[in-house]
Amino acid sequence: MKIYPNLILEALRNVRYPGSGKDIVEEGMVEDNIRIDGNKVSFSLIFDRPNSPFIKSVVKAAETAILTYVGSEVEIQGNISVKMKEPVRTEPPKLLPDVKNIIAVSSGKGGVGKSTVAANLAVSLAQQGYKVGLLDADIYGPSMPKMFHMEDARPVAETVGDRELIIPEERYGVKLLSIGFFVDKDSAVVWRGSMASNAIRQLIADAQWGELDYFIIDFPPGTSDIHLTLIQSLGITGAIVVSTPQEVALADARKGISLFTGDKVNVPILGLVENMSWFTPAELPSNRYYLFGKEGVKRLAEQMDVPLLGQIPIVQSICEGGDAGEPVALNPESVTGLAFRSLAESVVKQVDWRNKHLPPTQKVEVTKQ
Repeated sequence: MKIYPNLILEALRNVRYPGSGKDIVEEGMVEDNIRIDGNKVSFSLIFDRPNSPFIKSVVKAAETAILTYVGSEVEIQGNISVKMKEPVRTEPPKLLPDVKNIIAVSSGKGGVGKSTVAANLAVSLAQQGYKVGLLDADIYGPSMPKMFHMEDARPVAETVGDRELIIPEERYGVKLLSIGFFVDKDSAVVWRGSMASNAIRQLIADAQWGELDYFIIDFPPGTSDIHLTLIQSLGITGAIVVSTPQEVALADARKGISLFTGDKVNVPILGLVENMSWFTPAELPSNRYYLFGKEGVKRLAEQMDVPLLGQIPIVQSICEGGDAGEPVALNPESVTGLAFRSLAESVVKQVDWRNKHLPPTQKVEVTKQ
């Protein structure tokens, strides 16, 4: 008698799986590769979990069904092997499905002008016609409300579909949220890491950000739970690391870079920004005084093989603009405005380059308004 795989399958249709009442073929428990060598038959049965109480009884019933419906001369090769069903792995839903690019602006240490760079980058991108959002993720030292002259802003929640969502504030063409909108500006935020991380996640997931070309996140300085929360919660397009040229800052910048480039994180570095590169007095516009060292970040970029996105000089108007809530990027023809416009153009080019080197299904198209 010639034995065929379909004869084995027909015999196994007589075996019911107690967990569902369906036969084991309909239940998808019989692996496709039934092996036949003369009158010797071997195959595998697939179960949901290794501690299923029905494994032994179903295996015995399968052996009996084959001997009964195919023939007693059939020899089942060894024992019927048992395998476990592979768990179904699904990607978690994106927190920001309508955001095309998420840019992390980070620094290894505080005081290097990271928030100033993030604010002016966001404004510069908006001035170039992109839809831009800015999240102030510096829980313990939020500065965006001051830099955008919105210290008294109190975002409200609105019903969107079946959810209550926070509506971001908007100024200079940038949608903005900060923990500074929800706490007393004169009181310290004394929160444990988990509480701070939950607050940041809420500002992302429970806010109506809408469609954005660029979502800029002003990370806290250093490395912390908040960094891990943001990296694990969002598909970050790339990171920008800000530093001053001095060696102390560069040492911390290296640590900041390693946070993103580690094997378990693997966020691309779009490039470095050198802030406070030099000082030029108004009365001597052709002179440059390197107060914190010369081109330290440029050398670091070369060592790390990443782009130098821009060099921002020390200019009084940058400080005055931040204090007044009027970022200098609002004047794109000024010396500082040109510096930030050039930075924004470099960021766009780096993001575009990255997207062109992704598989087609992962590419994004960014269009101006």
